[in-house]
This record gives sequence, structure tokens and C-alpha cells, in this order.
Amino acid sequence: MPHIAVTIGAGRSPRQLRTLLHEVHAAVLRSVDTRPEHVRVVLHEVPRSHWSTADTTLAELDQKPVRPAEPAEATEPAEFAEAAGEREPS
Repeated sequence: MPHIAVTIGAGRSPRQLRTLLHEVHAAVLRSVDTRPEHVRVVLHEVPRSHWSTADTTLAELDQKPVRPAEPAEATEPAEFAEAAGEREPS
């Protein structure tokens, strides 16, 4: 009997949460040989002030203005250059 626990920051609409529950249930049925009535999905909503990343709560992150992304440089990561024999000297 699959039991799936999903933890998400609070703030989604009831429709979004219902869609998430449905999609997780459907993914389990596609992935695991079980009957629909055996799948349990539990959704835990955490207040955004109770969840932090890098010592900043989600609520605090919500307050920061969104800056447009700067274009990324067109350089290859070091491991690709090294594999191609193009490693820069240290």
C-alpha cells in the first residue's frame, strides 16, 4: 500500500492542491503495480514563516523584489573542458 507524503509551502489555492493530489495519485498508479484504493497521499502545508532555506524564511523571500535574470555566459563548465583536454592551468 503506497503512502506518499508531500510537503509544500502554504499559499496555493484549493484547486491547485486538489490537482497536485490527483497528479501524485496518477503518477503512483503509472509507476507502481497497485490498486487505486490502496494509494494514500498526504499533503502537509507548512506556513511560509515556518520554512527556511539558507536562514531565510519563504515569507521573507516573498517580500524580496524579483530582479530580471542576467544573461548567462556562454562558457562550458570546467569538467567539460577538462574532458575535452582544454583545462586551464591552475
